[in-house]
Amino acid sequence: MNFNLVIGLLVVLCYLDSTLALDIIPRSEWGAAEYVGTKETLPNGQSFVIIHHTAEPYCSTKPDCLAEVRRIQVMHQDKNGWADIGYHFLIGGDGNIYEGRGWNVVGAHASGQNLVSIGISFMGNYNNEKPNAAQISAANDLLTEAVNRGQIVSNYTLYGHRQVGSTECPGNNLWAEIITWPHWKSK
Repeated sequence: MNFNLVIGLLVVLCYLDSTLALDIIPRSEWGAAEYVGTKETLPNGQSFVIIHHTAEPYCSTKPDCLAEVRRIQVMHQDKNGWADIGYHFLIGGDGNIYEGRGWNVVGAHASGQNLVSIGISFMGNYNNEKPNAAQISAANDLLTEAVNRGQIVSNYTLYGHRQVGSTECPGNNLWAEIITWPHWKSK
């Protein structure tokens, strides 16, 4: 095979791979209930990302994670009285990203910070569990996608929920991971 042809194909494949949108499990696939009330719009260009854990059961398969995200939404709507699941996105132990409120909808994930941040939660209790490589990769891919879409600015600041609220969230094991990420800042 011609060397130049091989190089050309690799360049095209790399370009296509970098332009493909991230695969996020949509609300329709996990059976989300309807949003209650009027959605507040969260503008593009947010400067903050807040990492959480659900402090609920860990899920490691897609069927279990689908059931878990539905259970979390019911808890947030029925027990907490929120309009919807609080987080913008959730990451399961299966390495999939599940759409919570999604892009451009104000969340209910960190009191006092919902109008200025994107909330990403790892499903499970990360005082007990450690985030796996698939979850960490999914989180990094989601953050890259958020920057590429203009949802967050390229020099965003990443916090753990405990930095903006009185909580153990995102759990000690996830906390130990995120403080090594390049956009994490001490407050």
